[in-house]
Amino acid sequence: MVLSIGQQLTSEERLERSVFKILTRIPEIAGVLMLGTREVSYDEQHVPTACTNGRDEWYGDKFMKTLNDPAFRFVVIHEVYHKIYRHTVTWRHLYDRRPRLANIACDYVINHQIWQSYGGDGWIEMPDGICYDERFAGMDTAQVYNILDKEFPEKEPPHTPEGQPVPGTGKCESEKDSPGNTPSNESGGNKASGDDTDDDLPTTHDHLDWEGAKEIPAEEQRELENQIDEALRQGAIAAGKSGSGGSRNGFDELLKPQVDWREVLSEFIKLHCSGNDMQTWARPNRRFISTGFYLPSGISERVEELAVHIDTSGSIGSREINMMLTEVVSVCDMVTPDKIRITYWDTSVLAVETYEMHELDTIMAQTQPEGGGGTDVRCVPVYLKENGIRPQASIVLTDGYLWGGWGDWDHDVLWCVLDNENAKPDVGKVVHIKSHDM
Repeated sequence: MVLSIGQQLTSEERLERSVFKILTRIPEIAGVLMLGTREVSYDEQHVPTACTNGRDEWYGDKFMKTLNDPAFRFVVIHEVYHKIYRHTVTWRHLYDRRPRLANIACDYVINHQIWQSYGGDGWIEMPDGICYDERFAGMDTAQVYNILDKEFPEKEPPHTPEGQPVPGTGKCESEKDSPGNTPSNESGGNKASGDDTDDDLPTTHDHLDWEGAKEIPAEEQRELENQIDEALRQGAIAAGKSGSGGSRNGFDELLKPQVDWREVLSEFIKLHCSGNDMQTWARPNRRFISTGFYLPSGISERVEELAVHIDTSGSIGSREINMMLTEVVSVCDMVTPDKIRITYWDTSVLAVETYEMHELDTIMAQTQPEGGGGTDVRCVPVYLKENGIRPQASIVLTDGYLWGGWGDWDHDVLWCVLDNENAKPDVGKVVHIKSHDM
């Protein structure tokens, strides 16, 4: 590209140049940088700054013109890091609770990582007002979220002149007429509880397109994650060959689990097992809408049954079983589902134990694991269906070395996979655990 003196680059040209410079400067993320599409948006309503759905990226033209080149390179790297960390998938449960807070927590984590890896020589520059705080060094998104959630508690929702709370619409105004070639909603997608009342939260320059991420088919999402993994591996090789110091730049951390399994387990149980004594105005009680009164509804119906299915094929030791059950019992002591069902399985269901909530303290003393054979988790959902058992949520502890696939489940599943980071379930959510971290 040859420019005459005084000729100004277009936003598209600036974006192209920034990408090229990042490709040559940071080979460890080059492969991820090339995944998906990347474009300039002139629709300030839908893209006021920058955003990504975990695959594609959008950069607002007006926003870009406020940034010098080093700051803009920082923003591009920032969007790529959202993709590397799979934020729209990994932290969706936090988004469902407080959309803006989830976005901000993600930003604090990766901004610190980016600056520590590539900052300091003037090549990149943090834009003014960016989410950056040294106290969050080494924390994952859930840890930052929990701190901010306490520091910035949700406010009461706004009220109508008549004094009645405004019911949640389920949609942002910008989402209603969002064109198909723009992100679903740059400000965080559907409004969840707290979205209207989070004005005191720190500001953030970009926004994850959480709703747009939902529209990516599951099979395509799995393929995307595989492509990201492979791109990072190839990037590590390229960085090593070029002598650019991938490890020094923090690249080793990118392939490590970025979540604490206890945090994920706790959030999963809380999401599905919140008692019906908890109330929210964000979703009005439908029984009373016809009367003209907006009364709060429960965050969720009380779970009648939480199911825990433990692989006893021989690779899961008693220590791991005890640690898992201890964590489950600890969380359930706070959210109180009506009962807990524990299933021990290898190639078939070998033992089933059911505990009422008043028996919670007896689980560790009474439970009797059985097993020692092969590993075929398909037997668990088959057993549940054949016996008319319909838990609202299931937690599966396994090493992920399965015969015949992950099974046919008709409810939400959290896979706690032990010492097997290559295991990628095709249903539910997964958290990888290292046995030495239990």
